Amino acid sequence: MDKHDETKVRVEHLTKYFGDLHVLDDVSFNIKKGEFLCVVGPTGCGKTTFLNLLTRIYMPTRGELYIDGEPADPKKHSISVVFQEPSSMPWLTVEKNLRFGLEIKKLPKEEIDRRVENIIQLLGLQEFRNSYPHQLSVSTAQRIIIGRAFAMQPDLLLMDEPYGQMDIKLRFYLEDEVIRLWKEMGTTVVFITHNIEEAVYLAERVLILTNKPARIKEEVKVDLPRPRDVTSPDFIKIRNYVTDQIKWW
Repeated sequence: MDKHDETKVRVEHLTKYFGDLHVLDDVSFNIKKGEFLCVVGPTGCGKTTFLNLLTRIYMPTRGELYIDGEPADPKKHSISVVFQEPSSMPWLTVEKNLRFGLEIKKLPKEEIDRRVENIIQLLGLQEFRNSYPHQLSVSTAQRIIIGRAFAMQPDLLLMDEPYGQMDIKLRFYLEDEVIRLWKEMGTTVVFITHNIEEAVYLAERVLILTNKPARIKEEVKVDLPRPRDVTSPDFIKIRNYVTDQIKWW
């Protein structure tokens, strides 16, 4: 069975109110195992609330989130999140940062060694393994966070604008790193961004949210070869289409 035929995450009728404020309205979709899904929408439309419902930081007012057919439960399922700000532990070296979550999960030492070594090689962090986060550039520090999240081999990896603060060259570099890790590890990724070019560059499928209360306006399949050429007519056509869908309500 192809990995992409298997449903990993099922979101059913996800609805969220904060008091009288209606933020999310009856959102339903599936994510296939190993899929790379991007979520875009207008500023302030509830993308982060949506993410927080997926991580179970908030519980929905109505609706449910299933992982592998069971209600999502942080105690049972592994959900990793990468935020905008690098969030490594400053007192730990790069290698120890990568080991940290795996040691908390009490994985066997050989398994931790294997995963961490794999990530260090994949991300080209060999020369930094004994450095501390404050000695690194912002993009290298963010690579550690991304590597740490992938090393956990989570059921679901959520990425919330992880390159929001970076210049365009660094962004492309890090986007390529993420694609490489994703391909290698087969992780199921939901990536939230307001950068449409980034969404079309990364995603196999883009979900477009409406203004608050957010619903799914449309989903757009991005069936372009990788690495993607942002100057190609096909790329530009999809990017312009998604941009127009966000502009016009």
